[in-house]
Amino acid sequence: MCTMIAKQVSVTGSGKATNSWFAVDQASVSYDHPFDMPLEYSLNLDFTNQGSGPGARVAVELDAESARKLVAAIQEVLRQAEAGGFLIRS
Repeated sequence: MCTMIAKQVSVTGSGKATNSWFAVDQASVSYDHPFDMPLEYSLNLDFTNQGSGPGARVAVELDAESARKLVAAIQEVLRQAEAGGFLIRS
């Protein structure tokens, strides 16, 4: 059964597809059936550029434990960057 758990957020960044980089303007996060991982459910991340078509996409599927580790690592890196004066919150 599909979970239908999904959220989209506007982002500013870059992603690398097969051979080139492209601007990323949207991230989609879902917890549902993966396309590739051999799991019933996974945390699915899709980074896209909505104006550039389906080729401008970077997709990642993670198991729940890996997703939690990634979130913690991102939070810790941003905390250190902010503490070091490298990150200015807008």
